[in-house]
Amino acid sequence: MSPSKLYCDDYYKYTYPCTPGASYHGRGALPIYWNYNYGETGDALKVDLLNHPEYIENNATLAFQAALWRWMTPVKKHQPSAHDVFVGNWKPTKNDTLAKRVPGFGATMNVLYGDQVCGQGDVDTMNNIISHYLYYLDLMGVGREEAGPHEVLTCEEQKPFTVSPSSASSSSS
Repeated sequence: MSPSKLYCDDYYKYTYPCTPGASYHGRGALPIYWNYNYGETGDALKVDLLNHPEYIENNATLAFQAALWRWMTPVKKHQPSAHDVFVGNWKPTKNDTLAKRVPGFGATMNVLYGDQVCGQGDVDTMNNIISHYLYYLDLMGVGREEAGPHEVLTCEEQKPFTVSPSSASSSSS
């Protein structure tokens, strides 16, 4: 996905420096983007994904290991995993409620994609993910009503759990 963009964030040049010629575009069963995500996922799986991001697209087992790790692991301390939100284990705090984060598919997208998808209103990126989710519910014979009402299905008004350093640095300049 989006291989024309390198997804190299210099904010992480000391912890997860970009490898010359490497592209950190979305790859895998649950696509990961950016050098810092490849670095962190590689550290967890004990594979050098920072220098070899192509391993994800060349090895189906590794692609699913990366996806499962990302699904089950919170991005930050005091933040739920996508799995915990999706299966209903996460209970919003008062701050979550103030940030309009409510249990449902929207909060799952928020955990996985943060400000790349959420808190931007009714945008195509978010709607495409929702459309895919509803499509798969249809394929499995699960009624769309199980996805919940619009306000839990989307994250258009939710404050993002995470703000990518690229967004933070570009908005402050």
